Formats: sequence, C-alpha cells, structure tokens
Amino acid sequence: MSDTFEIKQATVKDTPVILSFIKELAEYEKLLHEVVATESILEQTLFGDNSTTEVVIGYLNQQPISFALYFHNFSTFLGRPGIYLEDLFVKPEARGKGIGQKMLSYLAHIAKERKCGRLEWWVLDWNETAIGFYKRIGAKAMDEWTVYRVTDQALDDLAASWIPEK
Repeated sequence: MSDTFEIKQATVKDTPVILSFIKELAEYEKLLHEVVATESILEQTLFGDNSTTEVVIGYLNQQPISFALYFHNFSTFLGRPGIYLEDLFVKPEARGKGIGQKMLSYLAHIAKERKCGRLEWWVLDWNETAIGFYKRIGAKAMDEWTVYRVTDQALDDLAASWIPEK
C-alpha cells in the first residue's frame, strides 16, 4: 500500500493544528520561548475579516504532516505581487519523503496562477539541511541583503515619534 499525500487550504477548524505546527517549528529553530501566539490570536489574525495570510496543510495518509503559512508581498521592480513564505514545516518523521518539495511546488503553482513574479522566504544560517534542499530546487540566496526588524519597545518608540503634519 502506497502513501497518499494531499494539500488542503486550512480553515478556522485547523487552528489547533496550525498552532501545534508553529510550536514544533519554533522548537526546531530553538525559538519556542518567543511563541506568544494562541488559538484565539490565530483565529482572529488568520481567519478574521481582514486576514491577508493563507495556510495550507499537507496530509500524509490523512494525518497532518506539514504546513505552510504565506502571504502576498509586492515587487516594485517587477511591478507584480509575490508570495512570501513565512513558515514551512515538515514533521521530522516525514522528512526525506519529498513532502517539502511538494509543498513548495504547490506554492509555486499558486504564485504562477496568481501571476506573481516570485516566491521567497528566509532561512536560518545554521539550517544547512534546509539550505541544501533549497539550493537543489533552484532557490538562490540573497546574500547581499540584510534583514532589519523593529519590535517591542523600539517599535513602540518609533510609532510614538510619529507627529502628523498640520
């Protein structure tokens, strides 16, 4: 008997599974202490009226085994939208079975269907297994770019410094 794999668009009923995947990914990335998301938060932000984020879940033999969370960004140079993959996770017991490739192929298909100019994501520098996989599928590192982030008190301070023109 061969394994069956399918990808389904997540719904609000999948919120507990999504949170579980987020926590498993964070644990793998040694960042579990940073996860503050709850089912309630995810229900509002992923499935609320103003959500711009999508989630797909991969099922192996009808069991959730992988997920991808993504949203549209925009390339001013291309003049077209893109898809930004925030998270991709495959449970350890399913790795090496082509699940990650299928998930990325699915997202590439969505990108082409929606006339997007690119599919992109970040990867931790130490995740050599993922980096090797991404290179094998033709992904290119954007080594000349540095990611910047403003959070917590720095975000509060920056927002507080906004003074509208009168």
